[in-house]
Amino acid sequence: MKKNDLSKLLSENAYPGRGIVIGRSPDGKYAVTAYFIMGRSVNSRNRVFVEEGEGIRTQAFDPSKMEDPHLIIYSPVRVLGNKTIVTNGDQTDTIYELMDNQQTFEQALRTREFEDDAPNYTPRISGIMHIENGEYNFAMSILKSDDGDADSCERFTFAYSNPRSGAGRFIHTYMGDGSPLPSFEGEPELVGIEGDIDTFTANVWNSLNEDNKVSLFVRFIDIETGKYESRIVNKNV
Repeated sequence: MKKNDLSKLLSENAYPGRGIVIGRSPDGKYAVTAYFIMGRSVNSRNRVFVEEGEGIRTQAFDPSKMEDPHLIIYSPVRVLGNKTIVTNGDQTDTIYELMDNQQTFEQALRTREFEDDAPNYTPRISGIMHIENGEYNFAMSILKSDDGDADSCERFTFAYSNPRSGAGRFIHTYMGDGSPLPSFEGEPELVGIEGDIDTFTANVWNSLNEDNKVSLFVRFIDIETGKYESRIVNKNV
């Protein structure tokens, strides 16, 4: 599979929606993840990321303008021991709670489906990073409707063991703008992971469509120690 330039993929797609990148830093020392949200409506754009425990949550930038918190307010990132969960919705909590009760990532997601936002039926995308004893692996999932059929859910999980340095996988909700919005297709895209945390954060943020981007979260986790460093960028400040 051809390794894509992440900045190019982002800059050429005005509306990928919400996206998750998971991979490994060029020097091999860090597990890397990024999660971004975009919005076309006033309600979607009226958000910021804020820290919550070891993770983050979305929050209304101007509470007086919040029309409907459904599908808008959730915790995209939570940490369960040596596992970091990253998703585009409240399935973060489902994964956290069921894995805390000894179920697997896939088992947890079998209890969920795509979002109930007809006619888009936005996919639920999820990722989990596992770091233990200097070893690192991750998995990604997408739950999507079968070509817009509200009664049919397609479930795909992709697992990656000992990911290569300087490479990652990118999954997002939409192939691009449209009406209805076209769901992501295929396996997560192979992308390059370049630079340190600040360089990577700047590259992703600056590549997102200026009108539609809302917030970005990036985390680098030391694979040997489990210690992490994070960045949050909000358009609303």
